[in-house]
Amino acid sequence: MPRYKLTIEYDGTGLVGWQRQANGPSIQAAVESALAAITGANIPIRGAGRTDAGVHALGQVAHADLARDWRPDVLRDALNAHLRPSRIAIVLAEPVPDTFDARFSAVRRHYLYRITNRRSPLTLEAGRAWLVKRKLDAEAMNAAAQILVGRHDFSTFRDAECQAASPVRTLERLDVVREGDSIEIYASARSFLHHQVRSMVGSLEHVGAGKWTRQDLRAALEARDRRRCGMVAPAAGLYFLSVDYPKLSRDEAVPEGRDHSKQPGN
Repeated sequence: MPRYKLTIEYDGTGLVGWQRQANGPSIQAAVESALAAITGANIPIRGAGRTDAGVHALGQVAHADLARDWRPDVLRDALNAHLRPSRIAIVLAEPVPDTFDARFSAVRRHYLYRITNRRSPLTLEAGRAWLVKRKLDAEAMNAAAQILVGRHDFSTFRDAECQAASPVRTLERLDVVREGDSIEIYASARSFLHHQVRSMVGSLEHVGAGKWTRQDLRAALEARDRRRCGMVAPAAGLYFLSVDYPKLSRDEAVPEGRDHSKQPGN
């Protein structure tokens, strides 16, 4: 069965998250319903990451096995036609080898957290950023963030219901950048614990507000105690940016007959 990689963008407002659930609409359920509409079959998809309720994505990745070959642009457009009027869109559909797995083939995941730091309420950014009214020192936040970079036991920044086998992760990047009223926090790692990014951001907010020092953040990390976490930042400011995968070798490349990018129709 031909396998396709789907790059997905979505506004998570009002959704229960990526994973299909009984208590509300999810991204997974919407895409699977669109696939069913165009193929007449129930086709499960696997995503690169399970974003929570209210979390957004610019580059979530999933894969699906279809019964026959599709021209990639036709598959993308057909899915988008059935996803309307939801705020979920297939940005790219690509044929991939059967060895590709959206979740297990990933070598790095990238997240962005957005803070709007001003007194005035949000209008256009409502539901898409965290409004923090007290003045934040982004330079102090960035300096403190580097304490968390590297391989650590992140138990302090791990949700109590996290199902990961180990709290140890290697954080490759955690940068805080300010431009005007906007503060953007970039995080990269092979994998993250449940609520890890939002927990780190909430604690960095304490540093920026002068409530914590760098050493307070270091002590919280080293305590390996969830009770020492500053807070969990709201879901609305979090974006799943993109996923990195290893380059395909010649032997792993999609067979020539599978690439229908130059063929008409479906």
